[in-house]
This record gives sequence, C-alpha cells and structure tokens, in this order.
Amino acid sequence: MINHIKLIETILYVKDQEASCKFYQNIFRKEADLNVPGMTEFNLSENCKIGLMPNKGIAKILADNTPHPDLGNGIPRCELYLYVDHIQVEFDHAINCGARLISPINDRDWGDRVCYFSDPDGHIIAFAEKI
Repeated sequence: MINHIKLIETILYVKDQEASCKFYQNIFRKEADLNVPGMTEFNLSENCKIGLMPNKGIAKILADNTPHPDLGNGIPRCELYLYVDHIQVEFDHAINCGARLISPINDRDWGDRVCYFSDPDGHIIAFAEKI
C-alpha cells in the first residue's frame, strides 16, 4: 500500500471550462476553489479535489503522444463515484441542474444504492449510499 499519498485530485478534460465550471458549481452547491484560465478546482474534502482542464490545454501537454481529447467529447471517459448521505436529494438536485440521467436509483449487487448521470462532456457521475 502506498502510504505517502496525501491528496487525490481527479482532473476531467472538458470542452468548455466555463460551462463545466457552472455545471459543477451547481452539482456541488459550491463555488470553485480555483478558477483561472486553464484550470478549475473544487475541494470536496480534506484529501479530494476535482479539477476541470480544457481539452486544448491538456492537448498541449500530451503533444501528439495520445489522441486529441476533443475526439472523446461525449464519450464516457471516467466516473465520479460519490458517496452521499441522502441519495434522493442528490438525484433530484442533479435532475434540476440539468445532468443527463443515465440510470435511476437502484440497489446494486455490490451493496450500494446508486444512480448515474452524465455531465456535459459525457463523464459519468454516480451518487451512492450504502444499503
């Protein structure tokens, strides 16, 4: 086990940083903790951040070593699996925020009650609670 990891930041590559920032501000019910050209960050807990980076920004870093991130727009490229206290509240909130419903709240065989949505770029957002 790796004991020296102090913080986990997951960075989503997005087509439109401003639109994605507004979407996640609504979903998370909080302002971004950092929002500058090229990077938006949300501190979700003491050791977890979600970042938003424009496709064109990461493409410069990746150069020609991978396909351009624009080629993946709309394709689910990751899943944010978020444990919450009140799944029905989060389900209703996500609907009101304009998240695209993928799967309603269901009990899953791994012991969680989960619903699935997608963000404007096709990334999957799951809200879960233990059964």
